[in-house]
Amino acid sequence: MITLGLTGVLGSGKSTAARLLREQGLDVIDLDGLAKESLNWKETQDDIRATFGGEFVLDGVVDIVKLRRAAFNQGDALRKLEAIIHPRVRGEVKKRIEVLRESGARAVVFDHPLLFETGFDKKVDKVVVVATDMQTIKRRLKKRGMQADDVARRLSFQIPLSQKAASADYVINNNGTEEELRGEVSLFLEKLTSWEEERNASY
Repeated sequence: MITLGLTGVLGSGKSTAARLLREQGLDVIDLDGLAKESLNWKETQDDIRATFGGEFVLDGVVDIVKLRRAAFNQGDALRKLEAIIHPRVRGEVKKRIEVLRESGARAVVFDHPLLFETGFDKKVDKVVVVATDMQTIKRRLKKRGMQADDVARRLSFQIPLSQKAASADYVINNNGTEEELRGEVSLFLEKLTSWEEERNASY
């Protein structure tokens, strides 16, 4: 089984690419979604309450808006939050990998917005980056209702897309329509097949 890390930056279309890969039969683990899911786990909530304060968890529900605001605006708060969430997510990921490996899955895709930033790129066999020019990214995010200063602030927490693309094993270009992206995904699946053949030949 080949492990693949799929990443990009805010607005590059990584989530859409992940959905298209899933439609093509690949197993995709959404790390961002898993991190959000972990906020419902009692152990995570206990740590958030102890680290940030009781007002961040009310009636068994994490105030995500308040937590996100604190994480991005208060000193080392983001690092503290990651120290709570990441270890638990890693534990869950290990369990899911084992299940997929035992089921004979050909590949597993880790949809991870901070693949490089967290060092997760070192834990996968191949890295795939969804690349889009910055003008298109800004246009897409504006359509979502995001303000320019908010976009700039969020992107500042991520490694530049050009740097990620330069470090990738494969780049999926996404400057056009979803149908064009679907074509790019098909090309990538051909590359995946060649990686599988290379791996089998080496055994």
